Amino acid sequence: MNTKKFASKIISISMAAIALAFAGCSKKTSETKTDAPKTNTENPRLKEVVVYAYDSFAGEWGPGPELTKIFNESSGYTLTLVDCGDAVQAFNRAVLEKDNVQADVIIGIDNSLASKAREAGILEAYEPKDARKIIPSNVQDELGNDFLLTAYDYGHFAMIYDSQSSVAAPASLNDLTKDIYRKKIILMDPRTSTPGLGFVAWTVAVFGDRYLDFWKELEPNILTMTSGWSEGWGMFQEGEAPLCISYTTSPAYNVEYENNDRYKTILFNEGHVEQVEGYGLLKNAPNPEGAKVFMDFLISKEAQTTLPLTQWMYPVNSEIVLPQSYATAAPLPKKTLATDSNATQNAVDKIIEQLSLNK
Repeated sequence: MNTKKFASKIISISMAAIALAFAGCSKKTSETKTDAPKTNTENPRLKEVVVYAYDSFAGEWGPGPELTKIFNESSGYTLTLVDCGDAVQAFNRAVLEKDNVQADVIIGIDNSLASKAREAGILEAYEPKDARKIIPSNVQDELGNDFLLTAYDYGHFAMIYDSQSSVAAPASLNDLTKDIYRKKIILMDPRTSTPGLGFVAWTVAVFGDRYLDFWKELEPNILTMTSGWSEGWGMFQEGEAPLCISYTTSPAYNVEYENNDRYKTILFNEGHVEQVEGYGLLKNAPNPEGAKVFMDFLISKEAQTTLPLTQWMYPVNSEIVLPQSYATAAPLPKKTLATDSNATQNAVDKIIEQLSLNK
């Protein structure tokens, strides 16, 4: 979990900026050696599985390093995680490379982004081994049963509150528009961040056709919209604002590793939007066989065990025992709201156009 301090500014993403960002994507591989036999005629790329991921998954505090170690030792392949920033940025990169596919698998396409991924035509269906036995049907349903995408974790979006701040905690989404929260809310850009997109979905689910009215009232209270979750969460933990969009499970990290219950998940009576994160085989992947081995691995008990204390989401494998910090600091919403990914995507441009933050 990245807690570095970042500048408080709005980052406007254009296609040119995205292309430049890709130049900075970093590969993360393991030094673990495998016993896989090699010949002089073997294509080395067929022993490598390249996965496009987001920063909090691939980074040193995420599940990436441990998953890489386990996978390399057990599979005979070398896993290369490419950190593309946030999940939307990983998706954008895959779209730009559609005619010259570089990666085998993409991680982090959630239920708000799923329809857009389908329309882009970048995915090929593959059902991982025992997927229907392992993954609860209601969770997989959020991504579709054609297995263009497979669920690997899930959780609910929530506003996280700094209990040491001078303002009271909000009790509803509508409370966020109150004057006491002027410049006290950290959000993420829905064009580049899945939590940002999730917050848009939340507002559309609660306010329906009136969501733009809500955003107009909310705008004066937005301190910044960062390009990704790690950046926004880092600012929040540095005390730059008392409220940040994140996940119900986020405060469990501080309880688990810092014995600190300063940060609180605020549950709203309106209900919360669920995020189901998925991964998929990229169409025309250079190493589809290796990709399928990795996809089978990611929902296995061995891999899923790493998620609660690194990914800070609920694993889809029900055999996994959750840590006590989840019971202490990760309350479950009583109501989960239905969302429409097409309606969410249509709302993004309208919201961004209405906001004066980028002007």
